[in-house]
Amino acid sequence: MSLGYFSYPLPANEPVLNYAAGSNEKNILKKTLSELKKETADIPMYIGSKEVRTGKKTAIHPPHEINHVLGYFHEGNEKHVQQAIDAALAAKASWTGMSWENRAHIFLKAADLIATKYRSYMNGTTMLGQSKNAYQAEIDSACELIDFLRFNVHYLSEIYKQQPVSSAGIHNRMEWRPLEGFVLAITPFNFTAIGGNLPTSAAMCGNVVVWKPANTQVFAAQMFMRILKEAGLPDGVINLIYVDGPTLGKICFAHRDFAGVHFTGSTGVFNSMWKSIGENIASYKSYPRIVGETGGKDFVIAHKSADAAVVATALLRGAFEFQGQKCSAASRAYIPNNIAEEVKKKLVDGVKSFKMGTVEDFSNFINAVIDEKAFDKIKTYIDNVKKDRKAEVLVGGKCNKSKGYFIQPTVIEAKNPKYITMCEEIFGPVLTIYVYNANKFEETLQLVDETSPYALTGSVIAKDRAAVELATNKLRHAAGNFYINDKPTGAVVGQQPFGGARASGTNDKAGSMLNLYRWLSARTIKETFNPPVDYAYSFLGEK
Repeated sequence: MSLGYFSYPLPANEPVLNYAAGSNEKNILKKTLSELKKETADIPMYIGSKEVRTGKKTAIHPPHEINHVLGYFHEGNEKHVQQAIDAALAAKASWTGMSWENRAHIFLKAADLIATKYRSYMNGTTMLGQSKNAYQAEIDSACELIDFLRFNVHYLSEIYKQQPVSSAGIHNRMEWRPLEGFVLAITPFNFTAIGGNLPTSAAMCGNVVVWKPANTQVFAAQMFMRILKEAGLPDGVINLIYVDGPTLGKICFAHRDFAGVHFTGSTGVFNSMWKSIGENIASYKSYPRIVGETGGKDFVIAHKSADAAVVATALLRGAFEFQGQKCSAASRAYIPNNIAEEVKKKLVDGVKSFKMGTVEDFSNFINAVIDEKAFDKIKTYIDNVKKDRKAEVLVGGKCNKSKGYFIQPTVIEAKNPKYITMCEEIFGPVLTIYVYNANKFEETLQLVDETSPYALTGSVIAKDRAAVELATNKLRHAAGNFYINDKPTGAVVGQQPFGGARASGTNDKAGSMLNLYRWLSARTIKETFNPPVDYAYSFLGEK
């Protein structure tokens, strides 16, 4: 029963704490890190009202300290996928029927808990589990996740207000229904905020969710799940399971009540999922919503008018923060020859100044890559460059996994703009630059546009406004998030809705209304106050 129209105004973005020396937040975070390392977490799956422990346990190690065990999570199988679907569907009627304000307040309370009581725990589990430094964790697992929860409540309330016009004698209204069935959320290792947003954005709209995080993000994912439970999320609305991808797909994509998938991960996996869904299309109750943010080969192009220090800083931050493991990370750069030597010197000096090591030493700018598989893949690219005359390593390139998966930030200069590291997604601390003729800016823009199948993020750096306008127009479809005189990373909820097209995904813009529309199914209702009692229209009369 609705007793009023409740307002959820546009929130302010959560302030970023700076963790300065001697600050209260730094002391609290260090204490939490110590606490988390002293414990050995026993992490269940959350299915309906149950904490499910299978006894088949997988150890969680900090990527920067692989001999330490943070805890264990319990792996599931086909049976647990089915149980999660059943629990979700069982919860659907009561969840869908809950008033909007009560649904909204669960997520607003979760945001408040993260901002206060659990801030250090969300950041601490992210730092230890995913090897993020304090700042990278703060902008992700605290601020961005809080923003997703608060802004999505506001955006959804605005959508609910959108109603059709009515003419005399009738009233029209629009219902914004959840989808029929369950939504599958598959989330990546690199952003705890994405891990939280993908299931909650769908759930906020009245959907029920089966959530599978990356194994390398479970430590923070389960912390968020515990916060949702404390905030009052009913049992079965979001079900957190740890299973392998093929097992998940086999059960979910064959289920009649599969209503959609919210995905962030590799382009190859997304393509495979889309194919499986297509092959099963005749068996579904409704056409599933397929929403995905996938790979990127993100660019920076500098114009001859650019400031070399601005270019170098954008690259040092954009390519190497969180070890380049951002979908948006700068991984290819086009530098005009008039400033190339100065930019290269600043890049070399910058990389040499980076400190690398454990997240518990807050002076480390660089930490470890996520796991051994990623380490080996990235190292192979670097080793191949060292043996190739078509490119050279300008700085970095040292790799060591004896204590953690450490790869020194690496800058490569390619002599060929279509060199492999200019084209393929590496997803690590590797930046490839190509020096172009400063008088061939427009031709180089064409090169940028056609080099990669991806179109996620990119930036142009220039003082010349005509160059900025030219790049903006020529690269219109090359990046879903385009930056001018900045690095191509760091999208903020409500400010830069995030997503790309081409091989980078469906561009449904997380952090905006656009994404929420995908988890709603509109129903138009027309009510006639004085219905006609005779079929005949006036035009039928001749006299």
